[in-house]
Amino acid sequence: MAGHSQFKNIMHRKGAQDAKRAKAFAKLAREIEVAARSSPEPDQNPRLRTAIAAARGANMPKDRITRAIDKATGGGEADNYEEIRYEGYGPGGVALIVEALTDNRNRTASEIRSAFSKHGGNLGETNSVAFMFDQVGEIVYPADVASADDMFEAALEAGAADVSSTDGGHEITCEPGDFGQVVEALDGRFGAPESANLTWKPQTTVDLEADSARTLLKLIDTLDDSDDVQRVAANFEVSDDIMAELTG
Repeated sequence: MAGHSQFKNIMHRKGAQDAKRAKAFAKLAREIEVAARSSPEPDQNPRLRTAIAAARGANMPKDRITRAIDKATGGGEADNYEEIRYEGYGPGGVALIVEALTDNRNRTASEIRSAFSKHGGNLGETNSVAFMFDQVGEIVYPADVASADDMFEAALEAGAADVSSTDGGHEITCEPGDFGQVVEALDGRFGAPESANLTWKPQTTVDLEADSARTLLKLIDTLDDSDDVQRVAANFEVSDDIMAELTG
């Protein structure tokens, strides 16, 4: 019975991982579709180049990328997505930026407002917290693909702005406009990254105690679970001890 129970638990985790991957791919496809509207040629479309780089960083299949581009350019029934950014504060005074692509503004606004309200947060006006962040491209590689010196040299040659290497891995950041070329150059040298995306990097962070951190993480999970939400950024720090308590 124990083995059977363990197998069921493994299958449940695999099912949850597969569902999470499918949701991530759907969001990436939506971004590619919106980006491809202006031009289906990545060389002439920096935003599409960036969206494709992020999809490759998530190991999204090439045929899925192609289908998204075709859908936007007449090869399939395209959806009319609108870009919206929401900003506000969560538990502990943490600033949050929520980026969404939606075909129903009222539905999305209602979902996000509800998520903030249920988890002790408050939505603010546009640009109420964005000034606390810098938008950057972020590429992550495992530590064993290269030495810190080799990664630093390769990233700077590719056009990156900064490299941080630790035992946990290499984190490369760049200007949003350079994202596509940096990912392409590093991919050619080190293979596909663990992740690659545009993100909002906080200029300063807020240290959270366990209770606030627990509620904030629930808020972020709720937002991430929305099909319309593309990205969530927040300016908080949680100690390793508290994180172990929350995830243990």
